[in-house]
Amino acid sequence: MTKRCLVTIVLILVTAVFAQAADNMKAFPPAGEGMVRYVLQLPEQADESAFRVELIVGKTVRIEKENRYFFTGEIEAQTIAGWGYTRYTVSKLGAMAGTLMAVDPNSPKVDRFVTLGGEPYLIRYNSRLPVVMYVPEGAEVRYRIWSAGAEMKTMER
Repeated sequence: MTKRCLVTIVLILVTAVFAQAADNMKAFPPAGEGMVRYVLQLPEQADESAFRVELIVGKTVRIEKENRYFFTGEIEAQTIAGWGYTRYTVSKLGAMAGTLMAVDPNSPKVDRFVTLGGEPYLIRYNSRLPVVMYVPEGAEVRYRIWSAGAEMKTMER
């Protein structure tokens, strides 16, 4: 009897979690033509204010390993009317630019993930809502979790 009760409670909790995730996705429509929707559901943290999420958009390209490359373009944050949720969009993965170091023409090219240029795009960590990004087909979305250490240091005057 106790085992059956425990299984029932677990099933109810799992169903509630999936129902909540489905409700959160109602605000985010499917991707339009030529676009792809990426969804990230973050795990809960004890102190989420100590974390940030870096969104990284790019594409794997075959290039010379000696040069540094980046794509033009930008991540735009948009508030969804009526919901107050934020979605992130890259409307166009622009031209690829890079350094022009002379390289040995016989050196092999390598596959490398080339990202959007500019500063890292950090957003607040929130496990209660999904992080949703819309990017052009062919682009990829990756992410990194940043965390602050517990130690604070004093600055000199």
